[in-house]
Parts: sequence; structure tokens; C-alpha cells
Amino acid sequence: MMEKSTQTLRKNFYKWHRILGLIALLPVICWTLSGLLHPFMSNWFRPFIPKEVFKPLTEDKLQPKLSVQQVMDQNHLGQIRNFSLVNFNNNTWYQVLLKDSTCNYYSALNGKLLPEGDKAYAIYLARFFTADSISPIKRITLQTKFDSEYQPINHLLPVWKVRLNRPDGMTIYIETGQSRLGTFNNNTRRIMLSLFEEFHTWQFLGDSAGERVRIIVLVCIIGILFLSLLSGITVYGLFWKRFKEISQKRKAKGGEDKRFLHRFHRQLGLIVSFVMLMFVISAGFHLLVKLHNNKPESKPFEQLINRDQLLQSNLTLPVADSLIKKVSIIKFNSRVYYQVLKTNKQVEYFDTQNGALLKDGDQQLAVSLANYYRQANGEPAVNKPDSVTLIKQFNNDYGFINKRLPVQQVSFDNQNWYIETATAKLATKTAGIDRAEGLSFIFLHKYFGMTWAGKNIRDIVTMLAALGILVVSLFGFAAFIKNN
Repeated sequence: MMEKSTQTLRKNFYKWHRILGLIALLPVICWTLSGLLHPFMSNWFRPFIPKEVFKPLTEDKLQPKLSVQQVMDQNHLGQIRNFSLVNFNNNTWYQVLLKDSTCNYYSALNGKLLPEGDKAYAIYLARFFTADSISPIKRITLQTKFDSEYQPINHLLPVWKVRLNRPDGMTIYIETGQSRLGTFNNNTRRIMLSLFEEFHTWQFLGDSAGERVRIIVLVCIIGILFLSLLSGITVYGLFWKRFKEISQKRKAKGGEDKRFLHRFHRQLGLIVSFVMLMFVISAGFHLLVKLHNNKPESKPFEQLINRDQLLQSNLTLPVADSLIKKVSIIKFNSRVYYQVLKTNKQVEYFDTQNGALLKDGDQQLAVSLANYYRQANGEPAVNKPDSVTLIKQFNNDYGFINKRLPVQQVSFDNQNWYIETATAKLATKTAGIDRAEGLSFIFLHKYFGMTWAGKNIRDIVTMLAALGILVVSLFGFAAFIKNN
């Protein structure tokens, strides 16, 4: 009776392993094949671009003749959101963010408006980054949303999408407000990005049914894949003696190995089961945390500065012009300040009413902005955080995918809020579960534990792992076809 019950249990496990495996087969093929693309598009086939960082001129080389107040008065601007000085095409311009969030450019010499100045500056930066002053501009558009070619991992919006008319189809994404590069693609990488988004992240589901539905569907399939893996390991454990007996009898009789597909599926499956478990756990954890955090984005910080709040000239600040990389304005704690980025990368804040220096201004601004985003997230403001730390390079808690540097890390209890004070943007927020998920994803899914071996070796190992899972799945499917 006991033996019959055990046989029934074995058959049921075998049956469910086949059913679950068949359901998960197509997703596994999609994920492994698209996963094999990742090293090519992020490393081996990544297009070359001569320069990735733009270094602005110091104010002594910009040589503005007019103050921002004079430019505002001349052009009848009663309110602005922000401003800075930029130099391109052999001229210095005030880059002014207006009330309607459009960006106008006014000469720092005579105050005259430059028609389509933001577009002209984007083209200038695109040519700077590509070191290409010859190729015609095929197309230039202002992009305010992410898409398959410019994905959310790039973070920066709005950006100008500048496509050059040349054989490789080089496209550059420019954030003019910070004079920085969003990303760049050529024809090959553009195709691979689209394939990866459709077959690995299944963005087509998000586009048609919404992000929440996409994540739930993926979680369900990951769950099925996990059960398929678990049932496969269990089947091997329950049947291994039987498999061994059959193999020994066949070898003793010198018979033909008719079930070699099943045998390869079992043996290779056992070898790659640990790798598959790492992928499944990290992907499932990643999706569940994403589902938990799937809330409307916090309203970005916005400000409006009145002309009468700018009494102190931006050209008479108590900092040598040769040390000033950038001057802009920021409003917080009921005051308006000039935000001065110096060549030594320090940031100082001067009151626009009286020119007084604000001590620890960058930390104070970071705390104010962190509280703004906390309240937008339904959490109470806290006047005194646990700590405020300047982050100059990426780390395990604030990874490279967040794009923005430097940032201030404002810590409350077990939460870290990362604020880019230069733009008043929330770069990201991490709590305990976010840290755990981030670490599991980079080590279990992307194999960052092998960074010591170099990026090429790490990518090869990742590809071999994905290829192993694909081969096991195909052997299993072939065995199923043969049985039927």
C-alpha cells in the first residue's frame, strides 16, 4: 500500500513538472535569449563616443556684461524658475527657465533673445560629445517621456533627442539644463534595446494593460518557473534510484540509449538548477519590490522667483570669477539663494537679498528637499535627520543605475533619501527592503560578485548561465515531444 502511494506521488510530481515546465517554456526562451543580448548592448557592441562629460567655462572666461536682473528687466520677465550662464557658438548666454518651464536664451552681452536657443544648445552639445561637426542633423525632438530607445534607467527628463544623419544612425540624448549627456545609441544598439524591452521586461504588457498588470503577470510566471524548478529537483530525488537501475540494465544488455534526451535534461538540469534558482529568486524579489513601490511619482519640486527677490547682482558675489563654474538660484526655507558651484566642487549659497553666505547651505537644502518629497510621499517632515552625507561616487546603496552625481544622502530612521541639490530632484529613496533587493539583483542576477574578474569574464559567465538554462529547457521540451 505504501509503495503504491509512493508511486502515485512520484507520478503526480512528474505530471506537474511537465505541465509547469510547458507553461514556463516560452517565457524562459524569451528571457534567456534576450538576456544573452545584454552583454552585447551594454559592453561589447556599445557604441563609442569621444566625450561623455562636458566641462563648462569658469565665469571669468564667460565674461558676462549684463546681470540676470538687467536681462529680466530688458525682456520684461517678472518671474523665472531658474537661470545659469552657458557659452556656445562663441557667445555667452543666460539660459533662463521661464514660468511655463520653457527655456529661453538671452545674450549676456546685450540681452537679446536667441530664437530656438535650447535646440541650438542641444545641437552644440551633441556635436561636442560626438566630436562630429560635419554630419547633418537628421532629426531633433524634445523628449518628455521614456520609450524603448530612451528607457527609464536613464532617469533624466526632459531631454533633446538629436539624431545625426550618418550610416550608424548615432542618436544623442541631451539634458541642456545641466549640460549633460543622457545616453547615446546607434542603429545596432537601438534594435537590441527594443528587443530586450519587449522580450525581457515585457513592456508590451505595460503599454497595453498598465505597469501593475505587467508586474503581476511576470510575478505569476516567475512563480510557475520556481515550482517547475522545485518539482524537477524533487522528481530527480524521488526517481534517481530508478533512473540508475534503468541505466545500469541498459548498459549491461548493451542496448541503445533511447532516452538520452531525458537523461541530458536531468543531468544538465541538476547542474544549472542552482544558477536557475539564483535568477528566479532575484527576479521574483525584484518584481515584488517593484510592485510594492508601484505608486504615482512624487510631484517634482518647483519654484517661481520674483524679480524683486533678486536684489543682489549675480555678478558681484564674494567669490572670484575664476573659481565659479556655475551660478543658479534656489528657493527654500522662505528665502532665495544663489547656488554657486565652485571649481573645487564645493557649493556655496548666498542670499539674493543681502549677499550673506548660508552656512552648510547644501546640507540645509538637501534636508528641505528630502522633507518636501517625504510629505509628497505621505510621510511627516522631520526637522533634524539622522545624518546628511555627500555622495560623490556610486556604492551598494546608491548604485550606478541612479545616474545622478553628486547627491546628498539624507537619512531618516532606516530610510535614505538621495537628493541632487543641483536640480532639486529626488534621485532615489532606499529603505531596508530596497537595499536587500538591490544587492540580490546585482549579485544573483547580474553577477556583480565577479567584478574582480573583469567585465568581459563576468559577462561570459552570465551568458553561459543563461545558455545553460535555455539548453535544459529545450532538452525538456524535446523529451516531452518524444514521449508523445
